[in-house]
Amino acid sequence: MTTTLIIGGAAGAATGYVHDICARALAQLRARGSRIVLTDVAENLAAAPELTERADDVAELDFTDPEACVAWATAYAERHRIDAVMAFREYAVVAAAEVAAALGLPGNPPEAVRTVRLKDVCRERLRDLGFRQPELRLCRSAQDAADFHREVGGTVIVKPRSGSSSEGVQQVEEPRQMTAAFAASCDAAGVALVETFVGGPEFSVEGLIAGGRPRVLAVTAKQVLPVSFVECGHTMPAPIGPEATEAITAEVVGALTALGLRHGPFHVECWLTGEGVVLGELHVRQGGDWIHAMTEWVNPGLELYGSWYDDLLGRPVLLPEAPSRGAAARFVTLPSGTVSAVTGWSDIASHPDIHTADLAATPGTTLHPTTSNLERHGVFVIGTRTPSDAGPLADKLLAGLEVRVVPTEE
Repeated sequence: MTTTLIIGGAAGAATGYVHDICARALAQLRARGSRIVLTDVAENLAAAPELTERADDVAELDFTDPEACVAWATAYAERHRIDAVMAFREYAVVAAAEVAAALGLPGNPPEAVRTVRLKDVCRERLRDLGFRQPELRLCRSAQDAADFHREVGGTVIVKPRSGSSSEGVQQVEEPRQMTAAFAASCDAAGVALVETFVGGPEFSVEGLIAGGRPRVLAVTAKQVLPVSFVECGHTMPAPIGPEATEAITAEVVGALTALGLRHGPFHVECWLTGEGVVLGELHVRQGGDWIHAMTEWVNPGLELYGSWYDDLLGRPVLLPEAPSRGAAARFVTLPSGTVSAVTGWSDIASHPDIHTADLAATPGTTLHPTTSNLERHGVFVIGTRTPSDAGPLADKLLAGLEVRVVPTEE
């Protein structure tokens, strides 16, 4: 029997898609006969008893501390065999890479994972490798950021260096707006990333690296809110022609290969511009926002985590060539205020093609501004037998939802 060590693999049911990721992964590993060693911080373990019960061993471990994870795993491996190391969270991928390397197990090179995690480092590396990238600067003050803005002109985007979920992302039109934007985006080290705005439709690319080769499983069309860039919709597969799909696929596969990534799922953001594909952020994990579930649905028979596990053990992995079904997610984003009435949600939740539906806005609920992907007010995910049906159906269902909000008095 083999043993899989999961770094940061617990999440309570209230976390929605994060819990679903963990549950799917554990089920697929268990079906392959693996022992499961589940580690996470105490709070996450306590919130997910239904996950810890599925594990053979459970331990408290801070997945954001690679050194602590290596020390713990090395000590554990002296007493128990470990055959594979996996991580599903953005902030756990470095620790997982470090642990796999320390134990001599298959995994992505830690230096490659660290490069991907730091947005400015990744962008400059991609530029050096010949991939299109926006102009950017890592700024240590609002004045530095404003000076860069004046140099490049136009619209710039200010964001945290290593954040996720669109937290702290700001669109800035004028240098005089930079003080507030920089304050919202700078990290504990007092730095923020400023880059030129890239126009054009936005996509993400979902896939798995198996046999050392990136395999694209789907291209996702994205809908985002203006200014904040909070994601409000995903459609899979993206309703674009084969030429555009092939161009996006080739650019992503080329970048992942050039960066030296060799195992596991990936989620890569990009834009399709007049000059070609411009790569956005790269992630060595599955996509959030139920993208993991959508990817499995549009590729019948695919087990994303089981396939990853098989690859880590050196087993052959057979992946689909292209999606044969459709999926879409739509997010509810509402203005600040108090909800007075909701109509149309029951029609969404009861639709036969709905896979999941959750609305956090009921009469009497006080709503706050949506400034990141963590602050949206609801979501539903649909799956259709025909690829082209998913997007239009999701838009139709969303159009039938009405949430009345009484604005907050200032």
